[in-house]
Amino acid sequence: MIGSLRGTLAWRGADGDLLVEVGGVGYRVSVPTRTAAALGTVGSEVFLHVHTHVREDAIVLYGFAHDDERRCFEALLGAHGVGPALALSVLSALSPATLSTAVLEDDAETLCSVPGIGRKTAARLLIDLKSRLALPDLSAVGVTTGTARAEARAALAELGYGPDEIRRALEGRCEDVGVEELLRLALRDLAAR
Repeated sequence: MIGSLRGTLAWRGADGDLLVEVGGVGYRVSVPTRTAAALGTVGSEVFLHVHTHVREDAIVLYGFAHDDERRCFEALLGAHGVGPALALSVLSALSPATLSTAVLEDDAETLCSVPGIGRKTAARLLIDLKSRLALPDLSAVGVTTGTARAEARAALAELGYGPDEIRRALEGRCEDVGVEELLRLALRDLAAR
């Protein structure tokens, strides 16, 4: 099983496929668009964390710039009804941190923003990924961030803001503030846009 590749980027396809040459051998690797954008130009040195996917008719390599992306990809593959194409689509649209936060906060709207994921799939993924992703146990330390964020998200939705606007407004906010402070900061950010 191939776990990583370090070599020269020999070719870049339009569909997220790369050819990485390692010691005279070219490995075709499928990557999320986030990883493809982070890599240099053809001819540059690259390093990829790799998931080797073995099927009856093919061996396919999936590459990631960071190991947490590879772990999220494998967690997604373990979820019911998720194949490599959908898992790549999720990681092209969402960072591992955003995905973990969405699962932690039961944020189906964030998952629905990924092409190919509807409400039913998002609800099922939230359940499946809670046991598969390495999520912190916030209740053990008395933190209610998920609840505060969920309440702030619901309030912003009631005010008419869309899921993308809400996600951007709450992204990166300090995790130890209350609902009122989260709303105040998010509304200030939304007004500035």
